[in-house]
Amino acid sequence: MKMFGKSVVLSGVLLFSPAASAVGGWDPAKKETATAKQQKAANPKVAQALADIKNRDPSVKRFFDGAYGYAVFPPVAKGGIGIGDAYGEGEVFERGRLAGTASLTQLTIGFQLGGQAYSEIVFFKDKKTTDDFKKGNFELSAQASAVAATAGAAANADYDKGVAIFTLIKGGLMYETSVGGQKFSFTPR
Repeated sequence: MKMFGKSVVLSGVLLFSPAASAVGGWDPAKKETATAKQQKAANPKVAQALADIKNRDPSVKRFFDGAYGYAVFPPVAKGGIGIGDAYGEGEVFERGRLAGTASLTQLTIGFQLGGQAYSEIVFFKDKKTTDDFKKGNFELSAQASAVAATAGAAANADYDKGVAIFTLIKGGLMYETSVGGQKFSFTPR
């Protein structure tokens, strides 16, 4: 009986020790990282687009960790014959938390033929750029360039006028030499 009592006490000490908690998968001393907080998308397509871009180019993590905010547009559909357009709906995150929803529209003019589906993530470097986007006064000019999300592409990418844009082609084929910009609208949560 004495041996049984010592075993219960020893098991209890091991079970509730900090080392056992860490080994069990939860460490109360470890804080949730900014990247982990950014995973909470309301729309499953947004969550999938985030996972896809992170899997395709792990170096994009520095943008998720450093950006003040970002907008994710998972299903952008683009098509055209001479005149083209694109449209997508997504979610906007500020400091890692869902701030609202947004839409993207684009009109292009020039040689173009075909259709394409892609995801787009627009990172906002600072609060001012994020606030400009949320006010609805935000447009990307025809000169704004997006980085195709491929392995290592984000490692050399940088912000231009407070934004960094990444796209991930989902499917389709589009031939184009066209000019056009993107316009966004924002709806707070």
